[in-house]
Amino acid sequence: MRYRYVTADVFTHRAYGGNPLAVVLGAEGLAAAQMQRIAREFNYSETSFVLPARDAAHTAWVRIFTPDREVPFAGHPNVGTAVVLAREWQAAGRPVPDAFVFEEEAGLVRIALRAGAQGVEGAELLAPQPLSRGGVAPVAAVARALKLGVADIDTSEHPPQVVSVGLAFLVVQLASRDALRRAAPDSEGYAAMLPLDGAKSIYVYTTDTAGDPRTDVQARMFTGRMTEDPATGSATAAMTALRAALRGDGVLRLRVGQGVDMGRASLLSAHAEPRADGVWAGVAGQAVAVMEGTLPAPDLA
Repeated sequence: MRYRYVTADVFTHRAYGGNPLAVVLGAEGLAAAQMQRIAREFNYSETSFVLPARDAAHTAWVRIFTPDREVPFAGHPNVGTAVVLAREWQAAGRPVPDAFVFEEEAGLVRIALRAGAQGVEGAELLAPQPLSRGGVAPVAAVARALKLGVADIDTSEHPPQVVSVGLAFLVVQLASRDALRRAAPDSEGYAAMLPLDGAKSIYVYTTDTAGDPRTDVQARMFTGRMTEDPATGSATAAMTALRAALRGDGVLRLRVGQGVDMGRASLLSAHAEPRADGVWAGVAGQAVAVMEGTLPAPDLA
C-alpha cells in the first residue's frame, strides 16, 4: 500500500524558506516503527502523520516524529499540517471550518485557520499545556555546550532553564545578536548537560535584533543530533510564556525571527498570557505547500 504525502515550508510565505515539514495523509495502518522509518527517510526536523480522530468532535489525531523519536507536541508540524489539511479539504470540495482541533500526546491542540488570497495560508495554535518550569543549568556548562563565553549568556532576566508548553527545551537568553550568530552546538558539552528534565535541545534567543524592525526577538535552536532547526514553534511559545510569566500581567506578543543564520529565514508570531490556571501561549505563521507524492509503507521484517 502507498501513502500520500505533502511537504510544506512553515513560518514563511515562500517555498524553500522556513522550516520544511512532511505531512503523511491517511496514515492509518502504519505502525509507530514504520512512521519512525518514514520520518528518518525525510530527515526533516519533524514529519507528521494524520489519522482519524479518536473523538468525533475533533478534526484528526496527529502523531509527530523527529528523525529519531516521537514527540508529544511541536509547533511547526501543527501549523503546516493545518494548512495542508485545509488545502486538501478545499481541493476535495469539502467545507473548511474556521478552526481545527488536533489530538496529540500532549493534549488537544486548537488551531485557528488564517485565510488569504489562495485559501488557507496560515494558522495560529494554542499550545496544549500551560507553562511548566524545570531545572536550571549552570552558566558555564551552557556556554560550553554552545561554544560561547560565559559573558555571552544573559542571566539578567532569567537563568538558563528548562521550560515547556507541551515539549521541553532548555531556553537560554544571550547577551547580543553577535553571540547568537556565533553559537554552535558542542557534542561533548551537550552530553555533559543534557537531557535535563526532558529537554534534549537548546533554544537560544536575544532581544538584540540588530536593528531589524520586523522582529522583537532573534532565535536559534540546536538539537541533540547537533542539527539546527529553522523554526521552532513549541520552543518559541515556551520562551514567550516564560517571559510573560516574568512580566506578570497582560498579553505578551513577540515577533520572532529564526533560521536567519542558516539561510532559511522564518518569522513566528507568538503570544502568551498569564491566567488563573497558568500561563498559556501560542504561535502563528504562514505555510506553503511545496511537493507531493506517494510513498510505500516500510517493510519491518
